[in-house]
Amino acid sequence: MGIRMVFYFILQLPCLIRPTSPFEAGETRCKETCGAVAIPYPFGIKTGCYYNSWFRVTCNKTVNGTKPFITRINMELLHSRWSFRDNVVTVNNPVTYLNCDDKGNNGTTSPSSVNLQGSPFFFSSEHNSFGSVGCGYLAMFFRNNQTDPIALCLQRGCEEPISSKLAGCLATVPENLASYTTALKSMTEIISPWEKEFSKRCTSAFMLGYSTQLSEISIDMTHVPATLEWNPVNCDLEASLCSIVEPHHVLPYKTSCNERCGNVDIPFPFGIKAGCYKSKWFRVTCNKTADGEKPFISSINMQLLNVSFYEGTVLVNNSVIYSNCPGKDRENNEGSVNLTGTPFFFSHIFDRFMSIGCGNLATFLHSPTNDHRIGGCKLPPCENNMTSIVRCAVNIPSGLSSFVANIIQIYPNNGSKRSCTSAFIVDTRFLDFPEANSDHNDTTTNRSWTHVPTTLQWGKTKRGLCELGEESGTLCSPDGRYCWTSLSQMHLCVCTSDNYADYDYLSTDVCQEKGECVDTKYKNCFMLCLNADGNNCSSCPDGYKYSRLEHLCRPVLDSSEFPTKKSKRSQNLPVIIGCSTSIGTVVVLIGTWHMHKLIERRNNIKLKQKYFKRNGGLLLQQQLSNNKGNVEKIKLFASNELEKATDYYNENRILGRGGQGTVFKGMLTDGSIVAIKKSKMTEDKKLDENEHKQFINEVMILSQINHRNVVKLLGCCLETKVPLLVYEFVPNGTLSQLLHVPSEEFPLTWEMRLRIAIEIANALSYLHSAASVPIYHRDIKSSNILLDDKYRAKVSDFGTSRSVALEQTHVTTRVQGTFGYLDPEYFRSSQFTEKSDVYSFGVVLVELISGQKPISSCQSEEVVRSLANFFLHSMKENSLLNIVDPLVMNDNAEEEIVAVAKLAKRCLNLNGKRRPTMKQVALELERIRSSEEANFVQQIADEDSDMDEMIGASGFASFSTSGSYLKDSATLSIDA
Repeated sequence: MGIRMVFYFILQLPCLIRPTSPFEAGETRCKETCGAVAIPYPFGIKTGCYYNSWFRVTCNKTVNGTKPFITRINMELLHSRWSFRDNVVTVNNPVTYLNCDDKGNNGTTSPSSVNLQGSPFFFSSEHNSFGSVGCGYLAMFFRNNQTDPIALCLQRGCEEPISSKLAGCLATVPENLASYTTALKSMTEIISPWEKEFSKRCTSAFMLGYSTQLSEISIDMTHVPATLEWNPVNCDLEASLCSIVEPHHVLPYKTSCNERCGNVDIPFPFGIKAGCYKSKWFRVTCNKTADGEKPFISSINMQLLNVSFYEGTVLVNNSVIYSNCPGKDRENNEGSVNLTGTPFFFSHIFDRFMSIGCGNLATFLHSPTNDHRIGGCKLPPCENNMTSIVRCAVNIPSGLSSFVANIIQIYPNNGSKRSCTSAFIVDTRFLDFPEANSDHNDTTTNRSWTHVPTTLQWGKTKRGLCELGEESGTLCSPDGRYCWTSLSQMHLCVCTSDNYADYDYLSTDVCQEKGECVDTKYKNCFMLCLNADGNNCSSCPDGYKYSRLEHLCRPVLDSSEFPTKKSKRSQNLPVIIGCSTSIGTVVVLIGTWHMHKLIERRNNIKLKQKYFKRNGGLLLQQQLSNNKGNVEKIKLFASNELEKATDYYNENRILGRGGQGTVFKGMLTDGSIVAIKKSKMTEDKKLDENEHKQFINEVMILSQINHRNVVKLLGCCLETKVPLLVYEFVPNGTLSQLLHVPSEEFPLTWEMRLRIAIEIANALSYLHSAASVPIYHRDIKSSNILLDDKYRAKVSDFGTSRSVALEQTHVTTRVQGTFGYLDPEYFRSSQFTEKSDVYSFGVVLVELISGQKPISSCQSEEVVRSLANFFLHSMKENSLLNIVDPLVMNDNAEEEIVAVAKLAKRCLNLNGKRRPTMKQVALELERIRSSEEANFVQQIADEDSDMDEMIGASGFASFSTSGSYLKDSATLSIDA
């Protein structure tokens, strides 16, 4: 079934992955309106309806009703005829007004500006004009932070009465602008001094969209319709939303550097800052001159006037060579320009070699050492009746990168007349200069002109079937007019939109030619080859070949210049075979993986069932069914949950190792901290029935216990190789650690020791008499007493515990326990009674009094000393205070210490019948703590014979044995 579903899904992939057009993604899914205005895509009000946060629209309430505003630029969005495919939108643009009493004077003291810098929006020069309404004023239009206006609009004189329908003027906006400034200046005194009485009339200036006529604009308006375009931007929504609204027709290309020097824009490949120019040859320096800041191409030291990216040309100021001009500072019959080794050469399309004057022959050579003339022109003789200076011109060869101009006189001077002659290479589009109409005798004008505009070629355009690459490799002009991507180190692919079809003769519609394209906006593309040494731009870039029939470069993969249907089918055949094979392989792999996971899942289930049985799961179920009324509900944890909780039983999570297993710290999925006990049973060892019973015994005992001083069992896990118990986490370690690893920051006072002793006694009293079934712990010791966050005692480790019937007085078992705490009577008889736990508790009391370990050794004598025997001996010698922990001697509790010591002595009586019960011990400890004096405890018969009997007991009781005997004795204990 699973494989069939996968196969069906793969068959549906072509339908599922069908690309959704932006129109489908935006317009059909979100049809939003605000007031009477429909919100066009990519704009939107709700998240997921707009493509980028710049296109988010807010519906605001105004005095004229509800109006939509583009949120981040705070401009009202107007209804317009534009489609989202045009990347154009109409907005309400603010007006600059002056001397308008009801509106104010926002243009009186300083110019008014509109700034969209930092946003993708800009005012399109194609769709807007600069306008003004009023009379008697000059309206000026500036780039932001510029002092020279880029457009002027002069109103007519104020001759008619004041009217709200004043005449106005319009001017062309010369370029796309992200910001601009408008200003109004009275022209009364300059144009019509007699109209002073009208100089205070209301007037306004504004950017106006072409879709609105000037006659529709009233002097009362504070806003007028203007047209915005926008540059491509990334989708900045969540990934899931971007996948819905992201248009495939516009790639989010980056904008190139937007630099300027003086009044000259510096487009790519030229640049001022590092990273903005293509190479060192195109670096521009902005120099200060007497006429203001001027850009210079650093590598050739020529002033840059203009750059044409489409044509691969740059307009520069080229020096003029003079001859026979008296008083000229640089008079010289020869002059040269050398661009050899640079990517620049003189354009044979736009430039000509020209000479102005008379009576001379002007020639130009490649270099001063080369006598072969490239060309030249002859000027006519100088006549006295000449009314104007004559000029001659000649074409230059293609690829000219250096020349030397030479002026030779070939006609006599004709008396005292001498001709001032100049020679230069000039762009013929700029021939309308002053010398053309000046008198030939006026040598001053001829001498004053030192440079002429000349066009240098830095690249060559080629027709080619290329398209823009990925986002990271594509840049666009700041106005969004064109974009380009690198095809090689010397070749660029330049693409424009349909809105800019100035160079249709160069470009090819990639989408129409190939039937598909990466970018449906910038689809009219051509190649631009950058000049360099050894690169004459005659060949196509790598990966392309030249088609002589179509005169363009085609990709190498396009093997046929005129592909037929048959060739297209043959080209698609490998793709079809490859896709079919891939789909078949994917189906087989998915099916195999599915079967493997199914078998693995079944094996895991069987293995967990096997572990459940092996770890005593059936025995636990049997015990639970036999003790329905006495057993709390136990949670069965999954093995993977505990693995994650302990970081797969990382060694760093170990809290301690006990006689029955290892305890790990873990965190459950709900954030609670637990202690996870891993039994010492191993998979290498064949488990016997006793070990199963011992583990299940601890589960059963702990499930019956509900006491604040007994560690709480939360649940267990039986589906692992080693059974696991999950306890509440007790954070402050064991009583043994607190006693024998003292901390100066947290000393264990006598008050705390007495409280801990009472809490332990209450827990054991509960186990012996208050529980539903009496429970003997059988391993009471300080390391099995845990301390919670408030240092309250909690009894733990019930691995060796036993529950007994109410009529039973003892249980007979194999001797188990810990040396130093083991009841000598139990050791001799193998019969464990409740008084055996009392003996072990007595040892814990002595630990609390003395701060010493229950077993200590002397390295020099190889003798092991029992703390219990040493304590009893001290009591007999009346030297109890010699063994009291110095930390509690300063607590003024000597009487209480003595009282507790006498109680501990009774607990350590070798005769179990003479020991008190844990209930009696708990009561007496409570009385000791609550009594003002500790001598209230009645002395019980304490015959010397009893003391002698205790000290003179068997070798086990004395523990003054040799090392070999200690080794033999150690085999009797499970937890040494």
